[in-house]
Amino acid sequence: MVKLVKLYNNFDIRTEHKGSIILIGNFDGLHLGHQKLFTLAKNYKKKYSLKIGVLTFEPMPKMYFNKNIKNFRISSQKQKINILNKLNVDFVITKKFDKKFSKIKSINFIQNILKKKLQAKFIFVSNNFRFGNKREGNVKQLIEFEKNKFNYKIIKPKPLLIKRTVISSSLIRNYLQKGKLKEVNKLLNRYWSIEGKVQKGKQLGKKIGFPTANIDIKNYVLACPGVYAVRAKTANGHQSVKGIANLGYRPTFNEKKILLEVHLFNFSGNLYNKDLTVEFLKFIRKEKKFRNVKQLQRQIKIDLLSAKKTK
Repeated sequence: MVKLVKLYNNFDIRTEHKGSIILIGNFDGLHLGHQKLFTLAKNYKKKYSLKIGVLTFEPMPKMYFNKNIKNFRISSQKQKINILNKLNVDFVITKKFDKKFSKIKSINFIQNILKKKLQAKFIFVSNNFRFGNKREGNVKQLIEFEKNKFNYKIIKPKPLLIKRTVISSSLIRNYLQKGKLKEVNKLLNRYWSIEGKVQKGKQLGKKIGFPTANIDIKNYVLACPGVYAVRAKTANGHQSVKGIANLGYRPTFNEKKILLEVHLFNFSGNLYNKDLTVEFLKFIRKEKKFRNVKQLQRQIKIDLLSAKKTK
């Protein structure tokens, strides 16, 4: 039986989790760079017989401070927890990022949370980590307090480089927006996916002979609007069905809201109100406006052939 990670929404953690290795960050996407960090943390775990904990924030601070940022996330909070579970993390603290927490002084964050509440032994942070009111705290300050007998050690691993490029969540968002799905899946070490509840739409796909399961992408980053070869899994994960998806605004029908529409191959069944995970296997083409529905139908048939050939 797989051991499930212990989840906290505050800093009042169990005694067994105090004095652990703590990794702090958004960890959006949990890409290869993050995975390298967790591999290093596991080495420390083995060497010092400590547990591994993750401190992350909801909403992501950038989204909290800029309410205009809507489509930003690579992974949902639920997906993040699932991946952390697979990485054999012992516990995750998801701190609600609100006005009160954003005002905390950096020195209080170090003294009251890292030292007193968590009693952290090793703290893994990126070199550009900022914290506290008006982002006043940085890694330099953390190291200064480390020298003041705060009984923790700061670990700031070098970022992972591929072809001299730093692997980051920002780079992956940029690739997604450009339709560079192959590069994205390589950097994630898995297929990028969107998870959501199937909702009732306007039945536009059904009317033209291609019924779709419609999913609101909520806060997910808006990948390049277009057609993708996909694989969909139901919530229980038992059923995996290949298909084709359109992510976009459906310009032929003059729609304005972004939507993910998934047409599954050889599938019959009711998916309304069910959770679906859609894995993006291949980018087929950009979204375009067709002169009429017949022209769209012809193009869909061509897209279907391409999607069905995708391994």
